[in-house]
Amino acid sequence: MSNALSNPVIESEEHRALRAAVAALAKRYGREYFATVVAEGRHTDELWQEAAKAGYLGVNLPEEYGGGGAGITELSLVLEELGAAGCPLLMLVVSPAICGTVIARFGTEEQKRTWLPGLADGSRKMAFGITEPDAGSNSHRITTTARKDGGDWVLDGRKIFVSGVDIADATLIVGRTEDARTGKLKPCLFIVPRETPGFGRSSVPMELAAPEKQFELTLDDVRLPADALVGEEDAGLLQLFAGLNPERIMTAAFALGMGRYALARAVDYARTRQVWKEPIGAHQALAHPLAQCHIELELAALMMRKAALLYDAGDDMAAGEAANMAKYAAAEAAVHTVDQAVHTLGGNGLTREYGLASLVTAARVARIAPVSREMILNFVSHQSLGLPKSY
Repeated sequence: MSNALSNPVIESEEHRALRAAVAALAKRYGREYFATVVAEGRHTDELWQEAAKAGYLGVNLPEEYGGGGAGITELSLVLEELGAAGCPLLMLVVSPAICGTVIARFGTEEQKRTWLPGLADGSRKMAFGITEPDAGSNSHRITTTARKDGGDWVLDGRKIFVSGVDIADATLIVGRTEDARTGKLKPCLFIVPRETPGFGRSSVPMELAAPEKQFELTLDDVRLPADALVGEEDAGLLQLFAGLNPERIMTAAFALGMGRYALARAVDYARTRQVWKEPIGAHQALAHPLAQCHIELELAALMMRKAALLYDAGDDMAAGEAANMAKYAAAEAAVHTVDQAVHTLGGNGLTREYGLASLVTAARVARIAPVSREMILNFVSHQSLGLPKSY
């Protein structure tokens, strides 16, 4: 099945080579490896380490700190191709894309030297905590607070649905500090090492079949040194969205990879499954929906590429709009494609042998996280169309 983005007019020779190399690596692991890891309660350590050795995990991070010196464009290609082979690495979204980007852009020299080489070579991981039980990911309602106590910071609060805390060396926590001039709370980012006293975690049981576990975090008088603060105390939302735009782009890549994997399985089945004279793929009732899914995935991929290019060019405002649109489009395409793929296989689509049924739940994640499709529609209606807010 061809991918229009492999056209040299749209994608450079270097990007096509990166896609091919990652696809070859991922093919050696594939969905069976991924399913085995999930069933055994393990993590995708072997794939993570091999991808790290090849330089894929830190392709977006600065060269002077051990990264590849490229951007979110390249990292999104890595995740998409891993997903297209059935073995996506969710921590790519969190560790190098969100945390690595924020530290590279706003961290102190010491923070960069401490964290970026390890994030780039895969030897260290970092989780990201923004969502709260009573605030969702609404940064204006976050109740996790940070107060100064002498030369330290003290954090109190709760977080929910934080991926991979058990395998992360630290978590980048979104808290709020009080503005001394106005008394208003504003978002700030703190690096909290895993074993910091007062930093507790408990697993959240999920129906989702994934190697990465979800956690609820409690921060009870968590004392941090002054250098745990990333960037300037006054930067606020600027720093936060420097990480959230890559998160949306990478979520689009995650969804696209999943959609491509499901579509490839369905097309292969439709070509060969025969219950009448011709293979079932000859019937438009099955062929046309699969063609529609292919179109939707291609359109979403183009928007993801636009968002990544804008972000890497430093146009944060335009990238914010495009990243939200890309995440929305890719999520919708993935959900539609997975549903159609399962339907194409009929009863076989629900068996473990074909490995599609578990994607029904997984595909929904992209519609919900890191921000719901309804909030994206709010963003577009307000920011792009200039319509009034209802809240």
